[in-house]
Amino acid sequence: MNSTSRHRRLTAAALTALALAGTVTACGSGSGGGGSNAADSGTYTVWDPYPQFDKTSAWAKLLDQCGTEAGVKIKRTAFDTSDLSNKALLAAQQDNSADVLIVDNPVVSTLAEAGVLTTTDDNKLDTTKVDPNLLAAGQTDGKTYGTPIGANTLALYYNKAVLKKAGVDIASIKDWATLTAALAKVDKAGKKGITFSAIGTEEGSFQFLPWFWGSGAQLTRLDSAEGVSALALWSDWLKKGYAPNSVINNTQTTSWQEFASGDYAFAENGTWQLANAKKAGFDYGLLPIPGAKGGSAAAPTGGEFVTVPVQSDTDRYATSQKLVTCLTNTENLYDTDTTLSYVAPTTEVQDKQVAANAELKPWVDAVKAAKGRTSDDLGTKYPKISEQMWKAVQSALSGAQSPKDALAAAQSAVK
Repeated sequence: MNSTSRHRRLTAAALTALALAGTVTACGSGSGGGGSNAADSGTYTVWDPYPQFDKTSAWAKLLDQCGTEAGVKIKRTAFDTSDLSNKALLAAQQDNSADVLIVDNPVVSTLAEAGVLTTTDDNKLDTTKVDPNLLAAGQTDGKTYGTPIGANTLALYYNKAVLKKAGVDIASIKDWATLTAALAKVDKAGKKGITFSAIGTEEGSFQFLPWFWGSGAQLTRLDSAEGVSALALWSDWLKKGYAPNSVINNTQTTSWQEFASGDYAFAENGTWQLANAKKAGFDYGLLPIPGAKGGSAAAPTGGEFVTVPVQSDTDRYATSQKLVTCLTNTENLYDTDTTLSYVAPTTEVQDKQVAANAELKPWVDAVKAAKGRTSDDLGTKYPKISEQMWKAVQSALSGAQSPKDALAAAQSAVK
């Protein structure tokens, strides 16, 4: 395409990207810049969303190691996740993209539609070992843009002592009805039921999705009877006192802090809280989020994709492919995903993780049942759908609208 049309597409995509909030496990801010058009062609740039890792970290050392193996130097810049997609779009406008870009998986479709990313056909990345449900988050219009570095998802943590006091057998919880019955018992025993994040951001949508999908609803029809039943479930929990009103403003961090107080029976949260769970001072367990009528609900996948942006000098792709392959090979994936508290995207590495830490088995099972937020070929439609979803959740939980009216308004706004 000519540069003018490319600029128009990138500008439109940038507006779309602004609707995407940061990843659910976003960390602090970073700074830096400089794309691939460095004077030194032997230097390759890598942009990532891990500012928590400095140059002395195992992650930074792995990047350098992969550069050495590819015969190049690595110039790494870490950004806050919420800034990275916009920085990537701006760099593409200036023909100054990074050689390797690691981004939150819902952003992949936005960057792909904008023409920022190469496909695996272009860059020759091998994704054959990646679990299809995880790879789907980086696919649109039948093409694949990069490969996942790892995944996280959601499940229910539970406090064994609270459930024991309430006379709840965790094995009895198989669907929404039995979960709600357990919450009623916990409430009657003088303890608190369940906490989660329903904040008016992508985090709120991320936490609502397992219940929405678990009802049988589809994101293309927010106001279906199934979708309404999911929002009614949450709304009823608040009305009955099974969940606190604080969920309306809770992030996943503040929700976890409530659970860590020891007063709650359940908390919806992710793999990234495992280390904190061990520090909580009470025995806990993990339960897949149940579907409305039983089974495990599909939870959304978090985690990042390693991608190769479009370069005017296409000869750079061969080295970029070597770098990505190094970062995502079996040995390095195991070390990186252990550091990030992620589940690996391949069965081979997942098996290695469980062999080393049996506590990861429920999370591996949850990730295998998980679903990308932009899957079902939603692509760049997802940010708009998600925004209306979290607005509907806020409206219903605050009592401003009924679940049915809130989701009807959301569906109308999406259209």
